[in-house]
Amino acid sequence: MQKNEIKAEGLKKVRKIIYGRTLVVAAAFLIQFALLLGGFIFLSDYSFALYGFFLIISASVVIYLYNARGIPDFKLVWMLPIILLPVVGALLYLYFTLQPGTRLIYKRLTDLSEETGKYVIQNPEVKKRLRSTDPQISHLADYLSEYADAPVYGHTSVKYYSLGDYQYKDILSELKKAERFIFLEFFIVAEGEMWESILDILKAKVKEGVEVRVMYDGTCVLSLLPYFYPEILEKEGIACKMFAPIKPVFSTHYNNRDHRKILVIDGKTAFTGGTNLADEYINRKLRFGHWKDTAVMIKGKAVESFTYMFLEMWNVSEKRPEDYQRYRTPGEFSMANDGYVIPYGSSPYGSERVGKQVYMDILNTAKNYVHIMTPYLILDHEFLMTLIYAAKRGVEVRIIMPHIPDKKTAFSLAKTYYNELLEAGVEIYEYEPGFVHAKVFVSDDEKATVGTINLDYRSFYHHFECGLFMYRNSQIPYIKRDFQETLEKCIKIQVSDYKKLKLSTRVLGKILRPFAPLM
Repeated sequence: MQKNEIKAEGLKKVRKIIYGRTLVVAAAFLIQFALLLGGFIFLSDYSFALYGFFLIISASVVIYLYNARGIPDFKLVWMLPIILLPVVGALLYLYFTLQPGTRLIYKRLTDLSEETGKYVIQNPEVKKRLRSTDPQISHLADYLSEYADAPVYGHTSVKYYSLGDYQYKDILSELKKAERFIFLEFFIVAEGEMWESILDILKAKVKEGVEVRVMYDGTCVLSLLPYFYPEILEKEGIACKMFAPIKPVFSTHYNNRDHRKILVIDGKTAFTGGTNLADEYINRKLRFGHWKDTAVMIKGKAVESFTYMFLEMWNVSEKRPEDYQRYRTPGEFSMANDGYVIPYGSSPYGSERVGKQVYMDILNTAKNYVHIMTPYLILDHEFLMTLIYAAKRGVEVRIIMPHIPDKKTAFSLAKTYYNELLEAGVEIYEYEPGFVHAKVFVSDDEKATVGTINLDYRSFYHHFECGLFMYRNSQIPYIKRDFQETLEKCIKIQVSDYKKLKLSTRVLGKILRPFAPLM
């Protein structure tokens, strides 16, 4: 490695530490602790009264937490520091709860959703047809329409990709067809073969008069892209921005990352799934063995939902009004009827956890089987019990996990759930060739969802996510077959395997389990 490369790598590591969540939280904790300690020293005559005052605040917070609506797991993870460190714990909780930045973003997104809702409209005939076909699925559609502004569509084609490698070829092909606009929203954009080949097309399209917007998550500055990268693309005529750019100032909204992967072309074609714009996702770069990922391409009226998902996120930081009408899918553009699809988004704000609810609905309504691929398994109690109940009532529940992990802490934590699931009848497999990054549910030969949502707290509660729910679509058999073919490359996990793990792995997992909601 050359000197310049070593220096650049060192700077990346330093930047990752400076901007990382752990250091920021630790720094905030120490600063607040120092302020409190200083207060006690300078107000020593009143220290007993001051401590009593904070104990009253802590007790009040615990009582409030116990009675408040919300997830028990999060209540517990907050009660622990409040009880052990009543002063700091209570103040940290109040700080996280009263964050004005988060509230402002939530308000802005709510307003934007009202704007885009004028254009994402449910076709009553499609809804009526679904209700007469399957009332149970119609109930899920009602929920998504009411709480996620996600209509159900017919006349939409879907193409499933069992590897990012296959999706990549079609992305290049479809980008070259763009005539009006291209929107890209990804969690990760990294320099390499995949991004450079896409970027070449984007530059060419800008010269043809096509509007191009690129948005990626602000965490990319930690190790993947320079902070000024949007300026580089702007010089090429490409509108570009980071979502929630990371700064060395502590704010809870930095915990809410944009984990979505959306590519929209002319309002006619859209892609979503697990793949980001980096070489490991198409197996051009080896990380953690063979990279197994999945995605879908859709064409038809349903693309409009992804268009407006993108525009909502783009306009969070915009002050200029958006001409939403310009980006509607052409009214005459339609595909042959092929079952039903529902594109849906999930937000960390508000009370609804849409991504989690879609998964739970599939598990709770399954008759014969639910097959799942996920890179992470960090579950709240409610979802854990849903998996267990499905297995106990005779549904075949199978989960494919990675055998080569990308994060040792997350993998150690996932192992702590294995035996409880296995003993209930859930089957767990690990993909021996490498890492599974796919987020797939398929059930009963008629339902499936592919998207960005992992089985962990971050996807369920902290991140912006998206997915495509399919019902009686022609691609569902291909999704089922892909699961079966992937299963042939997996190791089946047994209850006894947990005892074979390194002691350090088991201990680390158990230590992390109480703090899982924060991971």
